Amino acid sequence: METVASEAASTSHPPSVAVIGGGITGLAAAHRLVELQPRVSVTLYEAAPRLGGVLETVRREGYLIEGGADNWITNVPWATDLCERIGFSDRLVETNPDHRGAFVIRRGKLLKIPPGFVVMAPTRIWPVVTTGILSPWGKFRLACEVLIRKRTDEDDESLASFVRRRLGRETYDRLVQPMIGGIYTGDPERLSLRSTMRRFRDLELKYGSLTRGFRRQQKGQAAGGESGARYSMFVAPRDGMSSFVDAIAARLPADSIRLDAAVSRLARHGTQWHVEVNGADAGRHAFDAVILATSVSATAKLTGEVDSELAAELGAIPQESCSIVSLAYRREQIAHPLNGFGFVVPRIENRQILSGSFSSIKYPGRAPDGHVLVRVFVGGAFQSELAALPDDELQALAARDLGELLGIEGKPQLAEISRRPAAMPQYYVGHDDRVARIKVRMSHHAGLQLAGNAFQGVGIPHCIHSGQQAAERVLSEIFPTDGG
Repeated sequence: METVASEAASTSHPPSVAVIGGGITGLAAAHRLVELQPRVSVTLYEAAPRLGGVLETVRREGYLIEGGADNWITNVPWATDLCERIGFSDRLVETNPDHRGAFVIRRGKLLKIPPGFVVMAPTRIWPVVTTGILSPWGKFRLACEVLIRKRTDEDDESLASFVRRRLGRETYDRLVQPMIGGIYTGDPERLSLRSTMRRFRDLELKYGSLTRGFRRQQKGQAAGGESGARYSMFVAPRDGMSSFVDAIAARLPADSIRLDAAVSRLARHGTQWHVEVNGADAGRHAFDAVILATSVSATAKLTGEVDSELAAELGAIPQESCSIVSLAYRREQIAHPLNGFGFVVPRIENRQILSGSFSSIKYPGRAPDGHVLVRVFVGGAFQSELAALPDDELQALAARDLGELLGIEGKPQLAEISRRPAAMPQYYVGHDDRVARIKVRMSHHAGLQLAGNAFQGVGIPHCIHSGQQAAERVLSEIFPTDGG
């Protein structure tokens, strides 16, 4: 494969890299470039007037309101490792230890998800036996999981098919579907097991049973001295996600960031990449390499002139939309004890909201004393049209369902709406094969790298990892003898 090293070496100017997209992925890529190789000239283009993409913190009347993700899980290292490297670790807070756990709605009531139920499998028996979420038959069918023969073929399978096959329909409808919906805002009938929850397929293949596999793993962890509830693995920036975004941006060269700078065209000329920019820094600019860290739909458009087959593969990755309605109440308005972090809503409950998160219960500093901040999620694969409702209708919908579920009296003290259209790529069955084809197409384009949440992980840590990997691949091309 042709590299960009010879062109960069033949000129007097330092090698140049454009990072297109100023969300967490693009910021992680830009930071990794300058962290590993200060000689590289980095320019980051962001179409919006601010950095962060879907990560945005708003402060209003004493409330700290997140417009996107409000935390990340630490069982993968990439986000917390970045925090350590930029001196941000002491600004992280853990979840409130007094209220760990979450609820699921059953017939209009909030019932605690059984402790030890890990997305698609129970790790403790008694909480499942005593839960009111499942009927006696549903519990019996779940207990039979250890007797279900494993599937041995290698074909991809939907999440819904896998769960019904191993755990039964009721466990799928009442527990797994709403939990998956809370993570991916997607339809488990179409989501790929291999691309989203590969760990569970690996457990089936290795142990023949999810229950048996988790028990074996727990014994190994106990022997190694590992313990702790899953909720304790979540952390958040004390001052909101925007403070994390700002901390990364502060580590970049002062003149490297271009806001209000929309990239409209990408083309290859010889060994250089030409980037056409509208708005700030308007014009055509040449670079030795480019990292596309935009949404997958935007990436598809930008690669259309470069490689139509690549653009078609990117454009075929579906995306779902979601809106977040943040509502604030006085504590005495809410009858529910709020002894958890939030709730998920099964589709069979026929509600118009996906889930609710008790932001000020999970983390400190989210609401004034005596007040509560709740985030309500609307839209997703099953009700995408609701995410596009006008503000007043969206607020009324969220307040109505929330009021009925939590026993709320009166109107909210404050409301903030955040819209995230087409922000969540969907990993449908066959997604891994599509990503493999994308990688093949990319191998023909030296100096061009893709990064983001459309490929191998949707959470903040995976976005950071994707951006950092793209940066490392670029550096390995520009400085092949340095190893990046």
